[in-house]
Amino acid sequence: MRTVYLLQSINHPNQTYIGATEDVSARLKQHSSGHSSHSSKFAPWRCVVYVQFEDDRKANAFERYLKTGSGRAFAERHFW
Repeated sequence: MRTVYLLQSINHPNQTYIGATEDVSARLKQHSSGHSSHSSKFAPWRCVVYVQFEDDRKANAFERYLKTGSGRAFAERHFW
């Protein structure tokens, strides 16, 4: 099962991160402890929402969508 997650920086609330993983809690710990180069300077993070998919292809497609302009607008309307 693949999970798409949206994070928000605790110290910099305008900074967000979108990713996908098999283990959300472990991945959140990695982001918050600075082990991810793309998100380390805005740590710590909080998980705003996550969506689990049984189909990896659908999860990957949803993650890609959220990283587009219209996907970010969707996320802002519904999650932030």
